[in-house]
Amino acid sequence: MTTQTTTATGKAGDFDFLNGDWKIQNRRLKDGVWDQFEGEASVAGILGGLVSVEELRIPARHFSGMGLRTLDVERKLWADYWLNGQGGVLSAAPVWGSFVDGVGTWDGVDGETIVRGVWDQITPSSCRWRQAVSRDDGATWEENWVMQWLRVAVG
Repeated sequence: MTTQTTTATGKAGDFDFLNGDWKIQNRRLKDGVWDQFEGEASVAGILGGLVSVEELRIPARHFSGMGLRTLDVERKLWADYWLNGQGGVLSAAPVWGSFVDGVGTWDGVDGETIVRGVWDQITPSSCRWRQAVSRDDGATWEENWVMQWLRVAVG
């Protein structure tokens, strides 16, 4: 099983674009049907941009969780961990990735499936995160979650 995140370009501050408060439009593929729902998030960078902490909230679904991204400075790769607000346990293994030309790609392996998360369309007021899976070692991909992030205006 191979993954595509072999480029190591990570540096402090890569996730600074995400700092602040956000409204999120979610589209998630569930049982062959796209489910749409709203969410919100607050993100803070700490330790000089070496760490990014995200609190994700989906009030209508009584769901929350935390994304924890940490930079391995020596390897120039970001580790992305997830903590579900219901269980309170950090994911056992992170997915690893970095940004190349304004697009961040993170791959993880779950059994025989590659799970890819991509940050792109990054502007000062919006960005997109999307997830896709491949069951044939990356030959084809099925997108199963798209999050359109819109910054909440301050003031």
